[in-house]
Order: sequence, then C-alpha cells, then structure tokens
Amino acid sequence: AADLWSVYSKPVPANGRELWTLFLQCSCVTVVIGGLFYNWMFASLEYSWHLSTAMAISFSLLLLLSLFLVHPARCVFSMIMPTLGTKQGRKLLLSTCIMIVVVNVTPNIISNIKTILQVIKCICKNSSESLLNSTALLETASWEFGDAIQENVHSVNIYRPMNGHFQFSLLKNSSLIYQQMHLAGEKIGRDFLAVEVLVKDTVRVGNKLVAGFSVLYLSFESTWYLKNYLTNLRFDNFYITKKLERLAVDRKAAHLLVGSSKNLIRPTGLKLSREEVMLCLVQAMLLTVALMLMLVVMAMDHFAFSVADTAVKKAAQFSTVPVALSIKYNAKIGILPFLLKLLQLPQEELPLQNFERSYHHYLIFSSAHCRISPPTPPNPSVLLVVGLLFCILYAIIFLETYAHRLCRKIAGSFFESWEEKRALYLYKKLSRKHKEE
Repeated sequence: AADLWSVYSKPVPANGRELWTLFLQCSCVTVVIGGLFYNWMFASLEYSWHLSTAMAISFSLLLLLSLFLVHPARCVFSMIMPTLGTKQGRKLLLSTCIMIVVVNVTPNIISNIKTILQVIKCICKNSSESLLNSTALLETASWEFGDAIQENVHSVNIYRPMNGHFQFSLLKNSSLIYQQMHLAGEKIGRDFLAVEVLVKDTVRVGNKLVAGFSVLYLSFESTWYLKNYLTNLRFDNFYITKKLERLAVDRKAAHLLVGSSKNLIRPTGLKLSREEVMLCLVQAMLLTVALMLMLVVMAMDHFAFSVADTAVKKAAQFSTVPVALSIKYNAKIGILPFLLKLLQLPQEELPLQNFERSYHHYLIFSSAHCRISPPTPPNPSVLLVVGLLFCILYAIIFLETYAHRLCRKIAGSFFESWEEKRALYLYKKLSRKHKEE
C-alpha cells in the first residue's frame, strides 16, 4: 500500500512499470467515481438516464486525463475525499435529508389533509341533502294544515282566503347547491395538487443547485487549501510532524517540542485545541436547529394522520338525528261574543275542528356512499434514515478537524520538499520564541 501511494503521489513516474501502475490506479478510481456520479445524477438528482450516462462518461474521461497527467490535480482530488468530512460534506448530507423529508413527508401531509377535506365535504353534502329533504316534510305539514284551515272556513261560509297553503321553493335549488359543492371540492383538489407539484419541483431544482454548488465548492476548497499550503509557510503549520521531530533531534533541540506542546498538535493525535472545540459546539448547535425544523415537519405528518384517522372514524360513527314537527290546532266559534260580553252573560264557543299531528324526519351527516380515501400513516423508515444521517452529521462535526489534518498529510506526501521547508520554518519560529523567553 505504501508503494502504491508512493507511485500515486510522485510528480513523475520513475520508469515504465510505475507509469502503468499509475495508469491502472487512475483508471480504477475513475471507474468507481464515474459509477457513483451516474448513480448520484440518475437516482438522487433525478436526471434522465441518457443524460446521466453522457455526463458520467464525459466526467470519467476528463477525470482520467486530469489524474494521469496533472500531478497537482491528483493531490486536489485526493484531498476532496477527506473534505467530504468538512462543512461541504455536511451540506451535501443536509440537502439529502431535506430532499428525503420533502419528497416523502410533504405528500403524505397533503394526502391526509385531502382526507380531512373529503370527510368535511361528505358531512356537508349529506347534512345539506338531509336538510333539504326536510323541506318536503314542512311542505306536507303546511298543505295538510292549510287543508284543515280551508275546511273550517268553508264550514262557516264566511270570508275565505285565496289559499291557505305555504309555498316552498327551496327544493328546486338543491341541484344548484350540489353543483356548487362539487365545483368547490374540485377546486380545492386542484389547488392541493398544484401545491404538491410546486413543492416537489422547487425542492428538486433546489437540491440540484445545492448539489452542483457543493461539488464545485469541494474542488475549490481543496484547490484553495493546496494553493495556501504551497505559497504560505505559516498556513496550517502548527503540527509536530516526523520531519520536525527529526530536524529537532538532528540539531539537538528536542526540548523545543516538549516546551511547546501546549501550542502544537500532533497530526495523528486525538487532541483538540480550545478553538476547535468551540467551533464544533457552535456547528452542533446550528445543526440542532435544522434537526428541530425537520422534526417539526415530521411531527406535522403524524398530527395530520392522527386528525385524518380520527375524522374518518368519527364520521363513520355519526348517528342520525331525529327531528319531530308537532302541529296542534284548535278551531272554535263564538256566538255573538260582543253582545254577550256587553250584557255580562256567559260566552259559549262551539268547537269546529281539532288538528293535531306529528311529523318525523332524520338528519343524516354521513353515508357509506361517500368516497373518502383512507388516511396514510407516516413512513417510519423516513425517521430512521433521517436519524441515521443526522448521527453521521454530528459525527462529521467532530471529525472535521481530523479531516483537515488528513488534507495536510496528503499535501505533504505529494510535495515532500515543500514539507521540509515548512518544518524548517516552524523549527526556526520555535527557536526564536525559545530565545525570547
């Protein structure tokens, strides 16, 4: 493995054997990265298969030529892998979490809201239909009551009204009400479908933009690190490397490294500086905010399902409400009531007719004929996947420091002569500081 890495990190192969070894290494890396790139574009970013294939082939050929012919490109590419463990890797994983939540949770919430609206629509339709049917009961009662009045009027042969009946026109408008309710339901359904499509398209486009930007920034960040490493001797130069230890031993100044142990860090050690710990805590707090927002969305999914499930069950348990209309009518006629009252004689009334009837009706709020889609329960695998990804994200926060150290070690292995200059610079800096103290 050390020999293979030595061939891979050399600026120029020493012989033909190393040249072929380097070509095979670059080819294997290109095939693996090309396959992952195709799967990422086709499965995650949802591009068409022919576009994904063309992009993957073009990217693989360009990567092969860059790795095989350009020595700094190999260094930059090698540093991209540990850079995935930094904030750019977190951005990629976070965008993946957002995509998973939006694609799987948002349609589920909208579906359960549709179910709730279907229950409301069913209740409104059946209750209004039952209420409109109750007007037939009122019409029957009014006609029978009017007939009783007409009979009394005919029996005394006095002033007769033209008609003793009530006229109900509400039943004629029932079809219009049903039509308006149907149109309103269709409009709500179209609005929810448009919102669902808009959310999916927005998240899909946003995910593509974030993914493309993150990949470009990964390359930029690795290139920026290598540029500063090769041009600034002070940049990221506070590690006790093997070259620095060998230099101190050769010059009999090993005590410099012991006395400066509080300011220097071993690249292979687990020690974190105070600044690195504080930075990790701040990033963990920001990540917790993002986690809380996603948990709120998933809680809304559970709440919408609970409300939809309760609405469907309660709607099926609605009982009919009995409505009773009782009419009691007594008709009497007095004989010269004014004259008898004037003479202070007892008044006599002759009964004409008694009308007493009851009419019954039932108000229905739910029906088995309503088309209500069953509520969709939340997908437990979404919570599991998001939880796993966030565990990785939290781990990446604390591994970011070690990823930076690995980037430095990779750059040092590609440019060993420059690493010796950096070690000499750090040694002189420690010597001056020791003399001043």
